[in-house]
Amino acid sequence: MNTISNKTFDEERALYGSVDLAVDNCKFDGPADGESAFKECKNIQVDNSFFNLRYPFWHVDGLKINGSEMTDLCRAALWYSNGVEITDSKLHGIKALRECADVKMKDCDVISPEFGWSTRGLDIDNVSLEGEYVFMRSSDLNFKNFTLKGKYSFQYIENAVFENCNFDTKDAFWHGKNITVRNSVVKGEYLAWYSENLTLENCKIIGTQPFCYCKGLKLINCEMVDADFAFEKSEVEAEVTTPVISIKNPATGCISVPAVDEIIYDDPAAQGHIIVAGQQVK
Repeated sequence: MNTISNKTFDEERALYGSVDLAVDNCKFDGPADGESAFKECKNIQVDNSFFNLRYPFWHVDGLKINGSEMTDLCRAALWYSNGVEITDSKLHGIKALRECADVKMKDCDVISPEFGWSTRGLDIDNVSLEGEYVFMRSSDLNFKNFTLKGKYSFQYIENAVFENCNFDTKDAFWHGKNITVRNSVVKGEYLAWYSENLTLENCKIIGTQPFCYCKGLKLINCEMVDADFAFEKSEVEAEVTTPVISIKNPATGCISVPAVDEIIYDDPAAQGHIIVAGQQVK
């Protein structure tokens, strides 16, 4: 590989079309305010570099980024790129990852509204993320040790596994399909409405009106905190280990809880069963 070290670039498409290039300790910043530094590149290695300009990595095939920083002015940093590895880096610009494929991230800090949309094949380990709409319409996700502070998360995703994660969000997993969450904390409002084939195992679930209008919902050995009007119109099999405030009109299946303050059946189509402290009450 050719190597560029200790340089500053601020012109438009500074390294456009580069192939087999290593960049170390470089800055992409300056008065020319150029964008798209690495557009249409292939086999790029970036280490210990600073990005303060827009759209640096579009249409890149084979990209490794390590120990680097993308500021809040580095908008839409990675789009339409394949075979991406990002380690020990900061991604702080809006829309930092979109329409990409085969992405691995490890030991990263992300502050990015609208992060990770329409990306296929995401492997994330030890990443913290602060955002709003994140990972919308993405698929084939494998997350470990992931921390999220956000609002509307993982909507319309498909084929995902989350382990040892901490979600502080709002209405996560809406319309999601084929999702497994293990050994995690999931805090939010109106969680997982309209989801299909969502399984939560050994999780702590916090928030109002969770799991409504779901199909194929499973809870295995899960805690539920502040859960009211839960499971409305859902197809559900649930083993809950903590008391629930209220359960409303489960469509089908069986919900087991140690205690529940209120059970609401005001829809004759609701046929789900509820077991309280080992006794079937409905």
